[in-house]
Amino acid sequence: MERFFTKTEHETVRLGSDFAIERLKSGSVVALYGELATGKTSFIRGICEGLGVREHVASPSFTIVNEYDFPGGKVFHFDFYRVNSVAEILDLGFEEYLGRDGICLIEWADRAKVLLPDCRFEVRFSHGGKENEREVSIEQPAEVLS
Repeated sequence: MERFFTKTEHETVRLGSDFAIERLKSGSVVALYGELATGKTSFIRGICEGLGVREHVASPSFTIVNEYDFPGGKVFHFDFYRVNSVAEILDLGFEEYLGRDGICLIEWADRAKVLLPDCRFEVRFSHGGKENEREVSIEQPAEVLS
């Protein structure tokens, strides 16, 4: 597991961009965990920037999923904050998204943990010790390391 500390939103976005460029490919699943306002959406904006998404990236709090095009395919951005059950996630067709070519980014992934593939990135966010500081830990699946 790797740990990073960011001091500004811009640094969190840049960390996401670097992560996307260095590690993501079609079929990647990224599970994001952390309390409100810890940087999940900023990191996702960075991922999308690194992949070349040209659309405005915002958390799909009410729509649950946003789709973005990038030169290598599609990004599926989920936000399960307002979801109350695994059944509700299944009703959205979540498993079908996992089977499609594209990259799945999942905020509040703890609410869908039983549905997530074993081969996934786990990214955890927390408030750092100073104002605006964030601690980001990234766990990379063993299959990707080989």
